[in-house]
Amino acid sequence: MATLKPFAALRPKPELAARICELPYDVLSSEEARAQAVGNPLSFFHVSRPEIDLPPATDVHAPEVYARGRENFQKLIRDGALQADPQPCFYLYRQIMGGHAQTGVVAAVSCEDYLQGIVRKHELTLPDKEDDRVRHIEALDAQTGPASLLYRAVPAVEEFVAGKISGEPAVDFTAGDGVRHTAWMIRSAKEIRFIEWAFAQVPSLYIADGHHRSAAAARIFQSRRGAGHCGQFLAVIFPHTRMQIMPYNRVLTNLNGWTPKELPEVLSVAFAIDPHSTARPIQPHEVGLYAGGRWLKLVFRQRYLEARNPAELLDAALLQKHVLDPIFGIADPRTSDRIAFVGGIRGAAELEKLVDSGQYACAFAMFPPSTEDMMAIADAGQIMPPKSTWFEPKLRDGMFCHVIS
Repeated sequence: MATLKPFAALRPKPELAARICELPYDVLSSEEARAQAVGNPLSFFHVSRPEIDLPPATDVHAPEVYARGRENFQKLIRDGALQADPQPCFYLYRQIMGGHAQTGVVAAVSCEDYLQGIVRKHELTLPDKEDDRVRHIEALDAQTGPASLLYRAVPAVEEFVAGKISGEPAVDFTAGDGVRHTAWMIRSAKEIRFIEWAFAQVPSLYIADGHHRSAAAARIFQSRRGAGHCGQFLAVIFPHTRMQIMPYNRVLTNLNGWTPKELPEVLSVAFAIDPHSTARPIQPHEVGLYAGGRWLKLVFRQRYLEARNPAELLDAALLQKHVLDPIFGIADPRTSDRIAFVGGIRGAAELEKLVDSGQYACAFAMFPPSTEDMMAIADAGQIMPPKSTWFEPKLRDGMFCHVIS
């Protein structure tokens, strides 16, 4: 069962939150983060991407980068821009993006639960990315970007959350991208006990975003032998019914010798093809193909949909096994330089733009997996194909910080 603990968060002064809180460190490149932080010394990119304060040629993994991150973090604390709560609390964090709203519980989640598989994974981690997060957390002595977790929705928790968010928030701002971020504090001993009890009945938590953050926290927990507060990692936990998964689309640099006119015949082995379609797939096992200035709707043939393994039934897995590898020669999408991935938030227009510009030869618009798909795969101890899920909206770094000493 899941173990959640309250913690005394280090949080922005409410009136400064909009200037401090930023998108996760791994969503933007160094150049994009540098441009975003120009003229804003409070931007959390000075902490999460501290190379922006060093010469552009600086190795992002150099010791001076992590040292600068610590220096910038400590300055925000010294100047009072970040302030520590006087007592351990749980928090609620709501995000509103367009017509979508999701509210999660902000908590310190057990690293032991992660190591024992109560916190379940669906993605492989890369050693160099884990190492980077370990060095960043160690340098700051704090976790500053939460992992995004989900759980199978519990009506009693949802009812509690609905009551709390009707009250006065501790912070409320709308970021430059139009996403509204609101937080409430859960301070009373009775309410804290309720959250701890309710999640103690939850058999599993599932990592949505933040596999590297979670893995890095667990490594630090083991190396520090549980000292201080390193036995927990910072997370926001959402009910599975509230989270929004967008598609993760694919673009290819070339057609492996085929021409756009030949593609329908070549692809007909794997798909039934509808030449009169829109760009957006509307149900599982549909894929949109953009090439040669037009869209085709591709529907996987029934014989490919009879696997019992839930990971093999994902559209990303089907596309890789039956199309990208045998037809386009992309054996490993993790290492191939002939494929790139485009988050669904950028829309079909972005795919058209990338192909029409000549930078890419074709685009595959995917239908996103569901949270139920993700949980089933994690429950089976399996791994989703790379770049299968794109969760939106993204949690903001700097909104809550968990000091681990």
